[in-house]
Amino acid sequence: MALITKIREKTVLVVGVVAVGLILFIVGGDLLRGNSSLFGSDNTVGEIAGEDVNYNQYQQAIEEVRYNYAVNTGRNPTEREMNTIRQQAWDKLIAQIAFGKEFKKLGIGVSENELVDMVQGNNITPEIRQAFTNPETGEFNREQVVSYLQNLPQLPQQQQVAWQLFESNLNEGRVRLKYDNLMLLSDYVTNAEAKNQQEQENTVAEVKYLYVPFYVISDSAVQVTDNNLQEYIDNHKEEFKVEEGRTIEYVSFSLIPSVQDSAYFQEDLSELKNNFAEANNDSSFAAINTDGQGAAYGSYNPGELPAQLNNVSPLEAGQVYGPYLTNGSYEFYKVSDIREDTVQSARARHILFKTEGNNEEEVRKKAQDVLNQIKKGADFAEMAQKNGEDGTASQGGDLGWFSEGRMVAPFEEAVFSQKSTGLIDKLVKTDFGYHIIDVTELPTRKVYDIATVVSILYPSDATRDEAFRKADNFHSSADDLSSFQDVAKSDSVSMTTAEGLAPNAQSVRGLGEARQVVRWAYNDASVGDVSEVFELEDAYVIAALSGKTEAGTAKLANVRAEVTAKVKAEMKGKQIAEKLKGLSGNNVDEIATAYGKEANVYSSSDLKLSTNTLPNVGFAPEAIGKAFALKAGQMTGPVIGENGVVIVQTEAITAAPEIADYSTYKEQIAQRERQQTAFNIAEAVKKFSDIEDERYKFY
Repeated sequence: MALITKIREKTVLVVGVVAVGLILFIVGGDLLRGNSSLFGSDNTVGEIAGEDVNYNQYQQAIEEVRYNYAVNTGRNPTEREMNTIRQQAWDKLIAQIAFGKEFKKLGIGVSENELVDMVQGNNITPEIRQAFTNPETGEFNREQVVSYLQNLPQLPQQQQVAWQLFESNLNEGRVRLKYDNLMLLSDYVTNAEAKNQQEQENTVAEVKYLYVPFYVISDSAVQVTDNNLQEYIDNHKEEFKVEEGRTIEYVSFSLIPSVQDSAYFQEDLSELKNNFAEANNDSSFAAINTDGQGAAYGSYNPGELPAQLNNVSPLEAGQVYGPYLTNGSYEFYKVSDIREDTVQSARARHILFKTEGNNEEEVRKKAQDVLNQIKKGADFAEMAQKNGEDGTASQGGDLGWFSEGRMVAPFEEAVFSQKSTGLIDKLVKTDFGYHIIDVTELPTRKVYDIATVVSILYPSDATRDEAFRKADNFHSSADDLSSFQDVAKSDSVSMTTAEGLAPNAQSVRGLGEARQVVRWAYNDASVGDVSEVFELEDAYVIAALSGKTEAGTAKLANVRAEVTAKVKAEMKGKQIAEKLKGLSGNNVDEIATAYGKEANVYSSSDLKLSTNTLPNVGFAPEAIGKAFALKAGQMTGPVIGENGVVIVQTEAITAAPEIADYSTYKEQIAQRERQQTAFNIAEAVKKFSDIEDERYKFY
């Protein structure tokens, strides 16, 4: 009962925060309305398809997504997870508003009868079918759905809200499916398209081509002016389209634990280990004392044990193991109990000789020969690396621990019937082939109940105070961008530049999570301003706003190096092409000789019309297209490409053979277009909705 069970059982875990918040925003309150003094009179967070989206509307969407998250996970989201939830809520509003207008134009909707049919009729939606399917029988229980809905008015308010949200999502999903299908099912691939595809993939040309790369002309030989650069940008605006952004310079004072902090921490670890060993309730102790995000208590068969315990043998009940240093944190494991399970686990290694596509008798003989060598003393791991034909070969054939039901029957029977470790003295045949098996750990039913405590070394208050003192001293000496840069140099403090910060960016390069810095750059700062001291998770940071980029076409100053390289390449291409045009020759070899040693001649005997690249040249679709338009012996003129200038001489063209049935190519084209259509529809609707995202004002 994956979905509805969660709606019934887990909503009680989030009532205190989520349901109350949801009801607040759904029912409506005065706290955050347009006349609220909290955000002033302008509480617009953006515009979608000509409609203003206000804070209340956006916050309600957030609460709905957060509520669904809490229902499905049994917990409230972390602040980092809330960033994802806010984006999902924004996407949901785009779908509701932008797509909603498209649905309305086309008259697409879901009737009450259709909704009933999706929940309890003849066309049950997969989510409902899965939720009300008996896991033991695999049978869908329609009566249980009807009973649940009949009792819904008597269920707690939060469960009713959960169902309403679920039903709303069903409605939205079905409407969107209809809209997409209008596009998908109206798409038709003609015989002409299929034939063209077949010709492109099977028409082959034999060519020779002359190539002169741009780099044969030095950069100093072409002079570029600002007018040239600006003209190039004006002619390639789409190529230089940029989004709104901010550039900051920042210095950071890391919150790194001191030597003294480490010494105190070692004392704390020792005390923690002793207390852990003496604890009567291991699961409660671990849950209270761990700094980790994973499960504090769990049951493990030998193959699932934490990596640090894999080489500890034997594990003893009541024993605390550790601390183990992993990714900057220290981990303790206490074996609370060792008990018997109904399922066995074992560990083995093997060498597989595959029979599929091979002569089975020859495979068996080879496998038997290797087994005989191992019996005489050959190293198993080395033989596995040389002869194994599956992914375990590189690990010496090691399969690790595995439980019953994981392997094919003959393999399991051989392993789980062993009474001692070591090499099984005969080959084992399965559907995959012949196996040589070495049992490295005997079958066992042991299950380990293990409590886990993770302890992280954090800087002490004294260490944090010292870092803040340094940051505050720096800040008091920096009034603007110029003095900020001067102080950084004089104090030998490393200054970092972060460019292109988007309005809704959550992180800053080199700082990680730093939303408050981004909000300052957009909401409070002018170019040249210096921020207050920001306290991030592991550093104190001071930033200076050094640049603003408005949405539109990039300014020359910001893309000068890139544009200069492109314009110089263009100029070099024209020079090379002009020189080539002035040379005489009946073929590319004669023209290359006339040009000089910088011109090289290459050949290709299997150039296809569907390709875009020439060997030794790179991307050259124009030159390839022209080559296929020529007759044998003809040459193209100089064609300027991405990396140089090309002249192609067509030697021969072998046309694609005629075929009677193009259905395979039609299906290939249709499948490719089906895969792209839904995405392209969504992107097109967003593009023409003129979305203005101003959420950075509030988050």
